[in-house]
Amino acid sequence: METVLYAAALVVLATLINIPLGYQRQSYPKFSFGWYFYVHISIPAIIYFRIKTGLGWGFIPFSISSAVLGQIIGGRMYRKRHPVDEQ
Repeated sequence: METVLYAAALVVLATLINIPLGYQRQSYPKFSFGWYFYVHISIPAIIYFRIKTGLGWGFIPFSISSAVLGQIIGGRMYRKRHPVDEQ
C-alpha cells in the first residue's frame, strides 16, 4: 500500500513540477538552450524523489510519462493565453 502511495505521489509531483516548466518552455524557440533547459531541469528532482522513496526502475516510465504530460499541459496553457495572430 505504501508503494502505491509513493508511486501516485511521484506521478503527481512530476506532473505538477512540469506544468510551469512547460509554460515557460513555450516562450523559447524549439531546440534552443532555453527550450532544452525547461524540458530537462525537472529530471534531477524526479530522480531524487524516486530514489528517496525507494521506488525501483520499473517506475521510470510512469515518471517520464507524467513529466511529459505536465509539459504538454503547460504548453497548452501558454498557447491559450498567448494566441498567435494568423494572417
